[in-house]
Amino acid sequence: MSSTYDRLVTLLTNGFGIEPGEVSPETTFEELDLDSLALVELTLAAQDEFGIQLADDDLHAANTLAQTVEVLDSKLVTL
Repeated sequence: MSSTYDRLVTLLTNGFGIEPGEVSPETTFEELDLDSLALVELTLAAQDEFGIQLADDDLHAANTLAQTVEVLDSKLVTL
């Protein structure tokens, strides 16, 4: 996939104990058992990793990793 996807997977593996083999672009955060607090932590980690600002409603439990990559890429384009 993209480098954004790879970086997102790295954030999940390093910060949330998710194994790379557990995820695919179609995997949702809900399927990874990330609750609302974990999503807030992921939002903060993504902001640091990508140097972008994310709104509170940019990441949802029902989002797939592919949808999240689209959000991140759209924020990176506006830099």
